[in-house]
Amino acid sequence: MGDIRLAKSPQFSYFYTSTKNRFPLAKVKKETPLMQQYNTIKAKYPGALLLFRVGDFYETFGEDAIKAAGILGIVLTKRGNGSESETALAGFPHHSLETYLPKLVRAGQRVAICDQLEDPKQTKTIVKRGVTELVTPGVSYNDNIVQQKSNNYLASVFFEKNSIGISFLDISTGEFLVAQGGAGYIDKLLQGFKPTEVIMPRKQMKEFTTNFGSQYYTYSLDEWPYTGDYAEENLLKHFEVKSLKGFGIDRMPTAIIAAGVALHYLNETEHRNLQHISHIARIEEDRYMWLDRFTIRNLELIGSANENAITLSDVLDETSSPMGARLLKRWIVMPLKDIKSIQERLHVVDYFHQHRELRDELIREIKQVGDLERLISKIGLQKANPREISQLKRALYAVEKLKTLTNVKASESLAMLSEQLNPCVLIREKIEKTIQAEPPVALNKGNVIADGIDEDLDKLRKVAFGGKDYLLEIQRRESEITGIPSLKIAFNNVFGYYLEVTNTHKDKVPAGWIRKQTLVNAERYITEELKEYEEQILGAEEKIQAIENRIYAELLVAISEYIKPVQLNAQLIAKLDVLLNFAVIAEKNYYIKPEISDSKILDIKGGRHPVIEKNLAVGEDYITNDTFLDPDTQQIIIITGPNMAGKSALLRQTGLIVLMAQIGCFIPAKEAHIGLVDKIFTRVGASDNLSSGESTFMVEMNETASIMNNLSDRSLILLDEIGRGTSTYDGISIAWAIAEFLHQHPAARAKTLFATHYHELNELSTSMPRIKNFNVSVKEVNNKVIFLRKLVPGGSEHSFGIHVAKLAGMPPKLIGRASEILKRLEQERTGGEKIKDSMRKIQKQAYQLQMFAIDDPVLEKIRDMLNNLDVNTLTPVEALMKLDEIQRLLKH
Repeated sequence: MGDIRLAKSPQFSYFYTSTKNRFPLAKVKKETPLMQQYNTIKAKYPGALLLFRVGDFYETFGEDAIKAAGILGIVLTKRGNGSESETALAGFPHHSLETYLPKLVRAGQRVAICDQLEDPKQTKTIVKRGVTELVTPGVSYNDNIVQQKSNNYLASVFFEKNSIGISFLDISTGEFLVAQGGAGYIDKLLQGFKPTEVIMPRKQMKEFTTNFGSQYYTYSLDEWPYTGDYAEENLLKHFEVKSLKGFGIDRMPTAIIAAGVALHYLNETEHRNLQHISHIARIEEDRYMWLDRFTIRNLELIGSANENAITLSDVLDETSSPMGARLLKRWIVMPLKDIKSIQERLHVVDYFHQHRELRDELIREIKQVGDLERLISKIGLQKANPREISQLKRALYAVEKLKTLTNVKASESLAMLSEQLNPCVLIREKIEKTIQAEPPVALNKGNVIADGIDEDLDKLRKVAFGGKDYLLEIQRRESEITGIPSLKIAFNNVFGYYLEVTNTHKDKVPAGWIRKQTLVNAERYITEELKEYEEQILGAEEKIQAIENRIYAELLVAISEYIKPVQLNAQLIAKLDVLLNFAVIAEKNYYIKPEISDSKILDIKGGRHPVIEKNLAVGEDYITNDTFLDPDTQQIIIITGPNMAGKSALLRQTGLIVLMAQIGCFIPAKEAHIGLVDKIFTRVGASDNLSSGESTFMVEMNETASIMNNLSDRSLILLDEIGRGTSTYDGISIAWAIAEFLHQHPAARAKTLFATHYHELNELSTSMPRIKNFNVSVKEVNNKVIFLRKLVPGGSEHSFGIHVAKLAGMPPKLIGRASEILKRLEQERTGGEKIKDSMRKIQKQAYQLQMFAIDDPVLEKIRDMLNNLDVNTLTPVEALMKLDEIQRLLKH
């Protein structure tokens, strides 16, 4: 039948043979050269929405046009309307890119920006075009896309058998961080860094979703960048080094692959000026407190599942710069566990707390700096506009002032910071000398370069902009020669400069003038002299633009040499900003300096919840509470009390106070001694994870299992209502067993607050010396409940659930019926007492067995045998054999 081919164009389908006859499957559609060019470029970026520059517009075609019109709310029309080559079309003016691009990216689109690569005037054929940038949610530096106070991380993940590698790269700031470890650690990092895009190998997408959920924007890549030494070579080439030892990441193979592929991805998205990514660092796991993903979520540190909720970062953030706000978020999810570093931060905050004038002056200067971190990154990317360069100059002046102000002998930390700040005087002077004092935003607007920088530029400016006097001189001279007093010179876009003569004097016009236009009351003429001058002016404007472009590009290259010192300035100022911010909120919110030590005691007097107290009604006082935990005397506190009494708030409050202290912030309390905590675990609140097929109880058990398997001697554990997702008997049994497990743990006496509505757990304190009972007190007056929100010693016997239902607005009839049922149940006294009796018996048996086992080698042997059994793999026959073996041991 001959050679059969199918054309690959997405818009057209042809069927043809090598013979002379052709049999079309569809109508033959003739492509214009423009559409041929579009289809060729589009085929290279199949997953992206292509913005195709045509003259003064960015156009989208076909499916892209339908998407763009829907997202942007722009008109959807048709190209070649009614013809065979008809296709959907939607576009917007090129100068509106900054408005429309963020909307497309926020809608989850990958956007390829295709620009004209040559001047249409310089070619007689179709203009050469190409993609100059591919913008994705995780690869953007556009001010309207990235959030000012948050990082915009691209995360790269790579799974190997026993390890997961991850890197976090923010192209807008140049930050590049890597880590590797188990799924739990990587999950914690993902929760803390909140990347806007995650890339991984195509084959590992399912594994990623299984381990970390489907809430991230993900993009999969081909397998080849992950193979061999490609990724490592990418890093070595980028940083121009022979080894990664200097960065401390040389023994992190999976992290190296993740990081190398992240750079590969930037290259694939047309980002090649990356000198601002000048450093890569590992996230030092041992340096920071462990906050698992449940704790970050439950304590609502930087985000919340509840709409309009106020988070801890909202309360603590009164920073003066966007880079300070970003650093604060990172500090909050990565509290320190090195006493010296914590005390250094607290010392500086204390100094600023006491020296208000210096603090206010420093804040004023930091506000002048702006977002220096992202500004220097734009220069690295060669994307900074003239006004941003001018801002850099102002920022460097502010750096010089900050350097002087922080040179404080009384604070070693501040003096060291002062020493490291670099005003970069040479480049600052070069900017001041080269750029106009108030330049326009766009380079093509002109008048960006200052006078006196380039001799040719100054001469051309005199021709182009000093021509007004020259034109007036021509007008005066010609008026005198011709005797036409009303003669005037003007300009229009049709025929340039012209002489206008009213009809009264048109008989005085010289023969050499050329008439170009007749008006009702006048005639317009041109002369050879005017045409020559016009060509000179128009030529001068083009030459001026070319010279300004050249000088500006040279300046950007010169500034690029200062990327590293300016980035260091940005990091130091961000740190200074956060510490100043801590001093401001300490004064504003009446926070105090905590005492941090190497002990294991937690002693908070008059503690308050930092977020709840900010939401109190005007004039309402926060009811403070004391919390004392000591692994030797009061390791576990069982807190009972009715719902709505404030048990959960007290748990969260304790966790937040410890966390605030270990990020170097003053705390909401009257006094506090905090023994260093290395891990905070929380099991607070119940929520179904229905999308993953997990019930409330399953979520609860997963979170609790994570705690039990990872606790340490310095852990702080906050447990709220364990077991409420199942039946009462199951719930009490699990809660009881957990409390016992924590108390009897052989290696770690983790400090624990255990809030529960199971009053039966109060019995634990009778046999376990380090468990103490407390309750959140209430007052009952005339059958009404008043919540006092005060933690007092002793257990509580009532839940006051009916009173809470009444407060929630349940119908009076329903409340009355519930009260009748409660009375009847209390009279029968079947449930609670039976459970308590059972628990007492179990407890007594366990206690006797434990006491007896101390001296009995036979029971010790049986205990060890049982501990070593894996019940999940044991067959029924093996179980019977084990029982027989135990019986024989007891008989002997």
